[in-house]
Amino acid sequence: MEGASAVIVWVLLSAGLLLLEGLTTQFVGIWFAVGAAIAVVPAALGAPLWFQLVVFLVCSLLFLYFIRPIVRDKISVKKQPTNADMVIGQRGVALETVDNRGSAGRVRAMGLTWSARSSVPDLVIPKDSDIIVERIEGAKLIVSPAEVTAEIK
Repeated sequence: MEGASAVIVWVLLSAGLLLLEGLTTQFVGIWFAVGAAIAVVPAALGAPLWFQLVVFLVCSLLFLYFIRPIVRDKISVKKQPTNADMVIGQRGVALETVDNRGSAGRVRAMGLTWSARSSVPDLVIPKDSDIIVERIEGAKLIVSPAEVTAEIK
């Protein structure tokens, strides 16, 4: 790769990596895009391909290692609590048996029906049992029997 063709390849690689970064939010591809943009300089000056690759890799890895943590902390997405979080700690009732092995279980808490799993992996919670909501994972409530929770506390 020589001269203008090398410059075009590095510019296209940089643009492609920026596009890829736009599809994710991991702040990884952007540093390689910056490395590719910096590699344009030795390519434009006619440096050999091995030197362009070294510049690309060294710059990319340095930015990834040193700058990514700073940017990630400054632009981190904050978790926004939702109204669904209000169900945590509330009592409810098992509408059907909650069985983790069978991937089954529905409960009613705060007047709403939810898919549910037991907070204890092998514990089956029978239908019509009182439950307490421990946490939410995705769209499922993680629950425990109310009497077990009372005994633990």
